[in-house]
Amino acid sequence: MTAARKTLGISRAESAPKDAKASFALTGARLETLKERARDQRRNPTDAQKALWEQLSGSKLGGVKFIRQSVVGSTIVDFACPSRWIVVQISAEDSNADVNELQDRKLIEVGIRVLRFSEEEVIGNVDTVVREINTEINVPFDKRSARKKAGSRPAATFVSDEG
Repeated sequence: MTAARKTLGISRAESAPKDAKASFALTGARLETLKERARDQRRNPTDAQKALWEQLSGSKLGGVKFIRQSVVGSTIVDFACPSRWIVVQISAEDSNADVNELQDRKLIEVGIRVLRFSEEEVIGNVDTVVREINTEINVPFDKRSARKKAGSRPAATFVSDEG
């Protein structure tokens, strides 16, 4: 059973927030809301999420641990590999491309590598998707230099309440 997903929009405000940390790190009620939404998404995964989780769970991919539906900054990511600073996102056919681009940009700005695939790619050829993820996992990555390239942004925090 697939739960109804909420659609997000983007404000076309001209001014960016002055404090990057305020726009990325969350606390309080907003963080709790995102955690609850992530729990709900773990309980009701899409077919594409189920297929990919089957390949990523239990450190099956190169011995690296992935967590699913994790809160990273102000975003819920489909899969996160905190040790390699990688997140994997699956885009639904009806997802908002502007929101996806904004989420990816915010993650990249704090030094996280983002891999995005469509649901069709995952369902149609999960082996190819897994090979691409495995390739990225094996690319040497220095989170400090990635953050320096992105400017003086706050460090990302991977939040998981999954046992």
